[in-house]
Amino acid sequence: MTALGRAAPTLTLGPVLFLWEPATWRDFYYRIADEADVDTVVVGEVVCSKRSHFHDALTGKVVDRLAASGKQVRLASLALVTLERELQVSHRLARQSLEVEVSELSAHAAMAGKPHAVSPLVNVYNAATARVLATRGATSICLPPELPASSIRAIVEGAPDIRFEVFSFGRVPLAISARCAHARVKGNTKDNCKFICGEDPDGLAVDTLDGQHFLALNGVQTMSSTVQCLITDVPELMSAGVSSLRLSPQVCDMARVAETFREVVGGRMDPNESLLRLRDIHPGAEFSNGFLHGLPGHLLKMPELPLGA
Repeated sequence: MTALGRAAPTLTLGPVLFLWEPATWRDFYYRIADEADVDTVVVGEVVCSKRSHFHDALTGKVVDRLAASGKQVRLASLALVTLERELQVSHRLARQSLEVEVSELSAHAAMAGKPHAVSPLVNVYNAATARVLATRGATSICLPPELPASSIRAIVEGAPDIRFEVFSFGRVPLAISARCAHARVKGNTKDNCKFICGEDPDGLAVDTLDGQHFLALNGVQTMSSTVQCLITDVPELMSAGVSSLRLSPQVCDMARVAETFREVVGGRMDPNESLLRLRDIHPGAEFSNGFLHGLPGHLLKMPELPLGA
């Protein structure tokens, strides 16, 4: 429990959004199962259904390993359904015994009132929307990562019976398209992409003409150039009543990332000190938290220190 009498936020590891080699993907989740201090792990292809065959044969073993370690497992649905076979996958997910995390509204409808989670790719911008989703079975909602703290607080207060997660670490998923800019940049078409996105396991950097970091491509998905990192904002999120913090896998030691967030949530590490540790864990990343503070998302706002500190 926190000093405010609320339960401390849990930690959720979101799905791998990038195309990783099958053995790398499997070993990542095996290590999460054995070493990472997270409560819930989301598994499944979210971005592109063409990637699914890389991991389908391994998913059962990964789920079993995670469950055996005591972690709650969710199965993720696709974020953009455009084909009949993709719709059928959503319907098959709805019949699973494991909890499902829906990434778009046709999967939400397929759940037909069965308890499920909602991913940050579903636009939930107010408490009224959250309450409507809850009447249709949503029990946990990860809010969109571009929301400011004032909106998060208002939504949590306006829908007190729902568990709310906040996207707290990782490249921000900004948009998804039926076209594949990643393939096009590398001279391929979507239908003959040759899975070129696998060459960029943390996304392909997109810079402006004058060399400024701008975005990142991940197949059909557009992401932020920066890595959203709300570690210094954990106290504010806790005071707002957030139930869980979501960590999105990157090519870094995610077990140590989870450990660092857990220590801050538990009050065992100063948030500013924790940011320095995360920079050591993911040295190639440029961190940001601008969205939470109502600023351009790529900015990093540090907490104000008391005089003399």
